[in-house]
This record gives sequence, C-alpha cells and structure tokens, in this order.
Amino acid sequence: MELHQSLKDAIDAGVHGHLATVNPDGSPQVTVVWLGRDGDDLLVAHLGSGQKMRNLTRDPRCTVSFELDGVSGPGLMNYAVLRATAVVAEGGAPELLQALAPRFMGEGVKFPPMDEPPPGRVARLTVHRVTGMGPWVS
Repeated sequence: MELHQSLKDAIDAGVHGHLATVNPDGSPQVTVVWLGRDGDDLLVAHLGSGQKMRNLTRDPRCTVSFELDGVSGPGLMNYAVLRATAVVAEGGAPELLQALAPRFMGEGVKFPPMDEPPPGRVARLTVHRVTGMGPWVS
C-alpha cells in the first residue's frame, strides 16, 4: 500500500517508532526504534540478536505506531498505526543505522560508535493497513 505523504515526511525527518511484535508465548513486545524507509516499506535495524528481531523472524506480524505534529479529533495528537509484515535479512544494520543517525543524533555523528560493528540484521516492514488519527485516515 502507498503511504500518505505526511507519513513519509515524518519518517524521513526522524520520527521514533513504537514497534510491537509477538513473543513466543503470544504476549506483546514493544520497543522504540529508529525508522527508515525504502519507498513505502519501513526499515528497522539492530546490531545484535534482540528480542524484536527474534520475534519478527519467528512471526513476521508487527505493528508500528508514532506521533506526528498536530491535534485531531478529541484533543489527541495526530498518530499513525501501521500494521505490517516483516522480512528479516542478515547484514546491513551498520550502514542503515549510520544513514539514520544524523536524524536522531545530529550531523557528523558516527553510529554505531565502533570501528568494526557486527553486521546485524535489517527488518523490512511491508505495510498492509494504516489507522490512527490524521489526514491519512479516511
């Protein structure tokens, strides 16, 4: 599905996402992540073998939410909830994290802050449904 331009703009500007995945026992697991974008897909990187990546490898269903500027409806911040399916690939995490780092940490920063970071993993999230509150919801 095609993302609304305001969602693309927010991601490109550096919005923190709340990534919800499913633990092995069926309970939710939520973590704050840096979001990248490739077209209408979201990208999330992790250097290690964190729970979010283990969960996405086992069960690709996930949801990402984030707040945006503005207030809609009953005094709530604009927000988006994106339901997606993930594909996790080995490698590429340091490069993605370095590309995203200036948005979150400022220009000129080196991230990860090590000379030879592990290859990590990148999750590509294909969005299937967008809800929330804002102009992207019809």
